[in-house]
Amino acid sequence: MKAIEERDVAHAGTKTCSFRVDDIKNSAEFRAAYEHAVNVIGAEDQPFEQSPDGLIKHLVHEKMDTRESCVDAYMQFLAPGGSTGRHRHMWEEVIFVAEGSGHDLHWDLKFDCVDAYQWDWETEPKKFEWTRGDFIYIPPFSIHRHFNPGKVEARLIVISNRIVKAMGFNWLDQVDNAPGA
Repeated sequence: MKAIEERDVAHAGTKTCSFRVDDIKNSAEFRAAYEHAVNVIGAEDQPFEQSPDGLIKHLVHEKMDTRESCVDAYMQFLAPGGSTGRHRHMWEEVIFVAEGSGHDLHWDLKFDCVDAYQWDWETEPKKFEWTRGDFIYIPPFSIHRHFNPGKVEARLIVISNRIVKAMGFNWLDQVDNAPGA
């Protein structure tokens, strides 16, 4: 019996598509729209959202028609004595503390892959103190929560990589909501 060669099956099938033609068209449409996308987003054009994580103001988001195509950023407002809810996502975050001080709790992911993927989160969180001017790093899929025990509002600039979502890792879980949200 003769072994099947790749050339024997290369032309098998009758399905057709226009994937490449569509990609070329979509690229041309993107470039045309990009010419009109904004470089500067004024404070009045940055929308507020009362989210499950509390009050945020979007600085850069894919729905804001900006030239930025790789990053999402928002300002997180933490009232005195307030906190966010707990959440996790597959992308990293860096957070700049623009105002105030407080702390984070991070429940890091425990991961193993012996015979199958197994993951769980640490039962005891790690605590990280922060203050104005600090950067906070959030590893992928770590459950985290921000706290402001102070007497003045804290403001955090949260920046994440939109590309990870586009690669198929758009996993965002709100474990619990911010108090009052």
